[in-house]
Amino acid sequence: MQHDVRIRRAHAPDVPELMAICAEHADFERLPHVPGERAAALADALDGDTPRLMAWLACIGDAVVGYASATVDFSTLDRVSYLHMDCLYVRAPWRNHAIGRQLWEHVIAHASAQRCASVQWQTPAWNDGAARFYRRLGANEHAKLRYVLPLDGA
Repeated sequence: MQHDVRIRRAHAPDVPELMAICAEHADFERLPHVPGERAAALADALDGDTPRLMAWLACIGDAVVGYASATVDFSTLDRVSYLHMDCLYVRAPWRNHAIGRQLWEHVIAHASAQRCASVQWQTPAWNDGAARFYRRLGANEHAKLRYVLPLDGA
């Protein structure tokens, strides 16, 4: 069945829906997540004086069925800008309908517009479906350990 998927940029008024799908994504990835915290920080990152986050929502009608988000970063070792794709998630009933690919195309278009040399991201090692998807896109995986050090007051 063909669905009319619309991909649009997320803005501050979208924060409640974005936070809901982020919580679902965190549950899927088995990550600790406190729902409802830091909504104002997310809104500011999307639309503040200096927006730091790009996010896209995949919508069918009024329903958000997926999202992607990214920031531009700089690699000291490579001496180039790259796009860090923080999230790409499609709700389970909508997987395998090319929605992830459509979100991906918006991520790539933004990276190109920002003159980034590459797109980088991570996915849990156990997420075989995501790994297959990314390999089909032509991505190469690099084994690394990811560390997180929580800071007081963040």
